Amino acid sequence: MNSPIGILDSGLGGLSVFNEVQKLMPNESVIYFGDSAWCPYGAREADEIQRRVFKVTDFLLEQGCQLIIIACNSATIAAVEALRAAYPVPFVGMEPGVKPAAAMTQTGTVGVLATEASLAGEKFHRLVTDHSNGVNVITRPCPNFVELVERGELSGTKALGIVEEETLPLLEAGADVLVLGCTHYPFLRPLIEQVAGPDVQILDTGEAVARHVARLMKETVTETSDVLHRIITTGDLDQLKSLFPVLCPEIPLEQVSFSHSHL
Repeated sequence: MNSPIGILDSGLGGLSVFNEVQKLMPNESVIYFGDSAWCPYGAREADEIQRRVFKVTDFLLEQGCQLIIIACNSATIAAVEALRAAYPVPFVGMEPGVKPAAAMTQTGTVGVLATEASLAGEKFHRLVTDHSNGVNVITRPCPNFVELVERGELSGTKALGIVEEETLPLLEAGADVLVLGCTHYPFLRPLIEQVAGPDVQILDTGEAVARHVARLMKETVTETSDVLHRIITTGDLDQLKSLFPVLCPEIPLEQVSFSHSHL
């Protein structure tokens, strides 16, 4: 097997990035680690997230990963700079697409849907300061979005009601671009588009991250037969297996357990 790309997330949301990487780099093996037992990261303290992410990183490096994508905005904010300082492999983080959204808006107002940890972090505030270009950036923490995806509730009246509750205040404030600031949220994109209507643009960064990874790896198209994808979780296997036909092509699901003593 060629040395894999590692992808880590607090749960299942990073599968949206996994899918983009698969599409763009079909000849690269990928190991996905979803820490569903600790999901959501976005409600935890930054130092706790960082300790956990270091532990997951150690595991992925033991599997031979040549590059690691932090497919979680909260984990990126809490840990990516420390990871880059501590390990020799490249790390690619996630950040809300404030800069492209600011260039797209016609009303001068951009809405950002994200987790509490992402919105509270200094990294996000620097991002807005440096790249909003005078555009009004309004934010909305949406912890219920993560819970919907982790349960596989991607449609239906209840899910639609939650999406309306979180999205409508941004639309009422004049936002004509909505930034999906968490990798779980693209799985709710059809509902968000339904609520927002055709005149509102929806922006997520999964595809852009995959392109950046391809550039870092200087991806070339080659014929290979030893591509192997693995999906590893700390969550409940029986629950997660029922979700995978919805979230991701079927790949054998593995389980690992990290005790509190490992933190």
